[in-house]
Amino acid sequence: MDFLVNGVVELFSGDGWKMIVMWAVGILLIYLAIKKDMEPALLLPMGFGAILVNLPFSGAIGAEGILDWLFDLGIGQAEAFPLLLFIGIGAMIDFGPLLSNPKLLFFGAAAQVGIFITIILASLIGFNLADASSIGIIGAADGPTSILVARTFKSGYLGAIMVAAYSYMALVPIIQPMAIKAVTTKKERALHMPYSPATVTKTTKIIFPIVVTVIAGLIAPASVSLVGMLMLGNLIRECGVLDNLSETAQKTLANLITLLLGVTIAASMKADQFVRWQTLAIMGLGLFAFVFDTIGGVLFAKLVNVFLPQSKKINPMIGGAGISAFPMSARVIQKLGLEADPTNHLLMHAVGANVSGQVASVVAGGIILSIVPAMLGI
Repeated sequence: MDFLVNGVVELFSGDGWKMIVMWAVGILLIYLAIKKDMEPALLLPMGFGAILVNLPFSGAIGAEGILDWLFDLGIGQAEAFPLLLFIGIGAMIDFGPLLSNPKLLFFGAAAQVGIFITIILASLIGFNLADASSIGIIGAADGPTSILVARTFKSGYLGAIMVAAYSYMALVPIIQPMAIKAVTTKKERALHMPYSPATVTKTTKIIFPIVVTVIAGLIAPASVSLVGMLMLGNLIRECGVLDNLSETAQKTLANLITLLLGVTIAASMKADQFVRWQTLAIMGLGLFAFVFDTIGGVLFAKLVNVFLPQSKKINPMIGGAGISAFPMSARVIQKLGLEADPTNHLLMHAVGANVSGQVASVVAGGIILSIVPAMLGI
């Protein structure tokens, strides 16, 4: 009974109310996972983990707690869980639509603009450059990249950054339509794009992940671990001799690591570290980055259209698919296209831009990891 009494006293004294707030956050994440079907494999363990770590005297955290152990092992030491997840993601991706239309690479690059705008904004409201950079990368719509940047810069807001990054990835079907509709007309969203893919040989698909890894390593060495694991997964998919391993990476590995990653992220959601005004600011800045990444991609597509003949104009929404949230963003563009015109099928174009964003976000993270330390004199 003493433990029960002490637990109740802890909840209703001092900062105990913060634990109750985190229970509410956990319940909200579980609700979104179950009722709204928003990335349930990730949000459900995150939500349940948030409750676990915020119980008074919880045995799940601390020197012998399983969640802190998983955090140190899976994220703290070498970012193992996100990197292993990238192998599974790489095995899921078909770069064929991008390789048959390479100009879509530019949309992936344009849709990273929100990252850099957010870094400037975060710096202006008082975050130091290292923390501002860690917050800005939330806009990459890429959880592993966000974790790598925040952990490398030893940000004191790692927990809030991870939660924002993964939560907004799950909320892409809600956030992107609002952002896209704010800067496009129904006529623009209804614009048809014929799909006539060029033939992409198996050899090209095998060479592509190797070339991308080498180029990314030369441009942004800090991105090698992320882009390397992503491209390893894709090479396993495309080589043609590891079909069983590819299927395992896409399903068993990806699902298991997603589950472990979700509950491990919760180890950083302890009330005393999470319930503070900076967390709200980070959530707001992360949303800003997400929205302006989408808007940046759409506006870039509109700019390109100024120089294209009517028969070759690009549906501006394709630019919005240049964020890294694969394949959710491509599905959003397809849905919006069908809403504007039931005969307007944009999925394959959107997939090409979406996979280019997957690569661009990792490279953007690597560039930040290269530039910011030089600016800080590290």
